[in-house]
Amino acid sequence: MTARAAELLLVNGSVHTVDPSLPTATVVAVRDGRIVAVGGDDVARDLRGPRTETIDVHGRTVLPGFQDAHAHPSDAGLGRSRCDLSQLEDADAYVSRVAGYAAEHAGAEWIVGGGWAMAAFPGGVPSKEALDRAVPDRPVFLQSLDGHSAWLNSAALARAGIDERTPDPADGRIERDARGEPLGALQEGAMELVQRIVPAPTTSEIADGLLEAQGYLHGLGITAWQEAIVGDTPSIHDCFDAYLALDRAGSLTGRVVGALWWARDAGDRQLATLLTRRERAASSCGRFRASSVKFMVDGICENLTASMLRPYLDREGHETHTSGRSFFEPEELAHFVTLVDAEGFQAHFHVIGDRAVREALDAVEAAMRVSGRSDARHCAAHIQVVHPDDVVRFAALGVIANGQPLWACNDPQMVELTLPVLGQERSAWQYPFASLVRSGARLCFGSDWPVSTPDVLAQVHVAVNRTAPPGEAGDAGRDVVFLPDERLDLGTALGAFTMGSAYANHLDQETGSVTVGKRADLVVLDRDVFSAPSSEIGLARVDVTFVDGVIVHAAPSAL
Repeated sequence: MTARAAELLLVNGSVHTVDPSLPTATVVAVRDGRIVAVGGDDVARDLRGPRTETIDVHGRTVLPGFQDAHAHPSDAGLGRSRCDLSQLEDADAYVSRVAGYAAEHAGAEWIVGGGWAMAAFPGGVPSKEALDRAVPDRPVFLQSLDGHSAWLNSAALARAGIDERTPDPADGRIERDARGEPLGALQEGAMELVQRIVPAPTTSEIADGLLEAQGYLHGLGITAWQEAIVGDTPSIHDCFDAYLALDRAGSLTGRVVGALWWARDAGDRQLATLLTRRERAASSCGRFRASSVKFMVDGICENLTASMLRPYLDREGHETHTSGRSFFEPEELAHFVTLVDAEGFQAHFHVIGDRAVREALDAVEAAMRVSGRSDARHCAAHIQVVHPDDVVRFAALGVIANGQPLWACNDPQMVELTLPVLGQERSAWQYPFASLVRSGARLCFGSDWPVSTPDVLAQVHVAVNRTAPPGEAGDAGRDVVFLPDERLDLGTALGAFTMGSAYANHLDQETGSVTVGKRADLVVLDRDVFSAPSSEIGLARVDVTFVDGVIVHAAPSAL
């Protein structure tokens, strides 16, 4: 091999670089894990050597590796080894699966798992009776698909000492019948009443789950992600040590940023622990960094825990007595964000309701008054309901809009549980991706997996069309375009999953575009999505995924 020869050439591709200086190309050359040339046939001719591996892409789309800016692979991977309900669709199927799993694991002290959808139950609230019939002799604890609720049987409630006399915690709710007896569903912080007595997984079990999750993500073209909660919470186990172990063993092929959990009741004293964790991760092998801090500001609309500026509506369209609640007082949140901003952490906010979005933006503004504008790249995740007055503040404050595009369509949860409680005006403020882009805001995308699929192409399909991906349309008005003015073009949507998320993860100097000098994290699709109708984006699949020029996923017959 000559000194200038490439180790790998991708030729005859429809390369979309996400680099405005050279938007398209047909050839990518790789050497020593980095991109050394991008261009046309002359690149292949000049850099092909006797040992160069050449892959003919045959006109398929080549893109930078996808990056998921908000996901929970540790929870998703672990969930696959437990009672997994995520691939099922109705209450009867859930109960059947729980009964089968319990029979298969007769020696298990607890039946633990999750993945149920609120839309499968009247009002989004399951009850204990069906689980009591399926598993009468052992406690059952099953988290919802979105991680904001739990479904329990009577044995689990009894084991935790939850009855009609148990008060609701300040940050959660025990669902009850008219007599005050627990129904078998816990919301938000109330889950911790049971979670604290459920046997915790070992670091080895979490690491095994992460490896399974990593392989699955690579199969979807994802080469980097932000683990959106690293720490013990009412719904997720701490994955910090598992990530460190995998990184040090050389088993972590994805590039990962960990968002360290900011416990609501621990105050300023936890900052020292987060600084220590960041330092420990920095001394590892470099694939895992702990440079973000996660603030869970509110809940979700469907169980009326998202923080809203005005009260929710009842089924008759009248205002209720609740507008949800913020888990931090506004002054408290501003103080905490000012602390982490001064230490150079990124603040990563969970914000669903319009009041929560406003309070997060206010907190960043308060931090800027103290420390000035930094390169922390604070981001607001989910941004389901954004008041029009706050759209322009993202760009002004440099806050990244971190969206989960799969949710921006007329699925059953939206139609049956969300629209009725928001009302017409606020429903029109949901997932304002195009408005944010037009205002100059930076946009990145994530999946919130396992809440929803990490399939980037399915999510891009929704971002472009604002309808459900192929195979999921046809019921509850899913074919109806959801807020058409918020549709994105294909390039912008893919950009949010590449350079947008790379920027959010502070990886944009090394990844995010097909640019000379950057890491050869690349994805090859099974077609040219730019020449196909937008209605077919969700049909595309990933054929090959590269990290540092090394194949980490290849579909059968893809090469």
